[in-house]
Amino acid sequence: MKIVQVTLRFDAPGGVETTVRELSRRLRSAGDEVQVYASDLVDESGWVRRSDFRPVVDGVPVRRFPIVKRPLPRVTLPVMAGLVDAISESGADIVHAHSHRYGHVLQSTFAAEKCRIPLVISTHFHPADRREPPLKKGLLRLEDVAFGMASYRVADALVVESELEGRLVREFSPGARIRVIPPGIDVHEWEDPSTDRAEELGLPAEYFLFVGRIASNKGLPILVEALAGLSPADRIPLVLMGPDWGERTAIEQQARRLGIADLLRWLGSVPDRRAYRGVLRGARALALPSEWEAYGLVLLDAMAARTPIVASAVGAVPEVLDGGRAGRLVPYGDVDALREALRATTREPDVTRRLVEFGIGRARAADWSVAVERHRALYRELART
Repeated sequence: MKIVQVTLRFDAPGGVETTVRELSRRLRSAGDEVQVYASDLVDESGWVRRSDFRPVVDGVPVRRFPIVKRPLPRVTLPVMAGLVDAISESGADIVHAHSHRYGHVLQSTFAAEKCRIPLVISTHFHPADRREPPLKKGLLRLEDVAFGMASYRVADALVVESELEGRLVREFSPGARIRVIPPGIDVHEWEDPSTDRAEELGLPAEYFLFVGRIASNKGLPILVEALAGLSPADRIPLVLMGPDWGERTAIEQQARRLGIADLLRWLGSVPDRRAYRGVLRGARALALPSEWEAYGLVLLDAMAARTPIVASAVGAVPEVLDGGRAGRLVPYGDVDALREALRATTREPDVTRRLVEFGIGRARAADWSVAVERHRALYRELART
C-alpha cells in the first residue's frame, strides 16, 4: 500500500512530529510504501526555515515544500507551495494529513477529494489558549467550524489521540468518522539503563525536570514560582529540556526576581536518544505544568523510565495517567498544589513508589506496535471501500 503522510514539520521535536515519524518508519518496515510530505519550516513561532534537511529520515523518503506564510491575517493557515499537485501525482492509496487549523490539511483534502483518494486526518486538536483575547478565541472557533465543514466532513476517518479530544472534535465534526488511536512508546528502548548516556551534559546530582517546548502554553512561570516556594531542604535545580519558543528570557527574568536563577539548567533540544533517556531517568520527578496537552508523549517516556510524574490535570493528561493512578495530578495554575506535589515525590515515598509501579504497566501496554497496527487496519479498511 502506498501512503502519503502530510505534516507541517518533520525530523523535529514535538508530539505530532514523533507520531508521524514512528508511524512512517514502522509502516515502511512492515512493507508499506510510505513517503512524508512536509514544509521547510523548523520553528513556526519565529518562522524559521531550513534548506539542509535530510532527504531520507529513518529510511523514510521526505519531500519538502516551501511554506507560504498565513495568507489570512490573524489566522494560522500556512500552506505548502506545490503540495496539491504533488499529492495528485503521487499515486497514493491513502493520504494521511496531520494537525488542525493548518493550510496543508485543506490542501490535502482538496487533492484527495479531486483524485478520489481515501483521506485520514489526525486532528491533534488544541483549543484556544486561555490567554487569547475574546476576538482571537472567536476567530479560532470559527476556524474550527470551517475546518469541520471543509475537511472533516470530507475525510473518510478522523483520528484522535484520546476520548477527550474525540468529544471536543465531535462538536464541529461528524462523530461517526472519529477513531480513537492513542500514540505509543518504544518500550524496548527503555529496558536497559546501561545504554543511557547523559554524563556529558553536566547534570546536577538531583533535579526536577521539564521536557517540551519552552512555550507560553507550558505553564513554566507557574513551575518556577512553585520551585521558589519550596523550603531549602526540598529545593533542587530545575532542568529544562526542549527548544526555546520565545519564552526563555522571560522565565530567566522571573527566576532572577525570585532569587533562584542559579537553579535553572537549560539543555535545549537533546536529539541523542541515549542522552534523552539518561536525563529523564535521572530526574527526581518530571513536572508537566501545561495549560493543555493533547496527549503528552513524554508522560509515557517518564513511566517507562520509572520517573515520578507531576502534571496539570488538563487535556488528555488525566487519561494518560489513569485519573492519577500513574502520577500526581494538580489543577492548572495552582502554584500551591504544584509545590506540594513536587515536595510529596520525596516526602511520600510509598505513594510515589505505587504510582511509579502502576505507570510501568501502562507504558508497557502502550507500545508503538499497537498504534501502528490500528492505523494499518484503518488504511486497509478505507482502501477497500
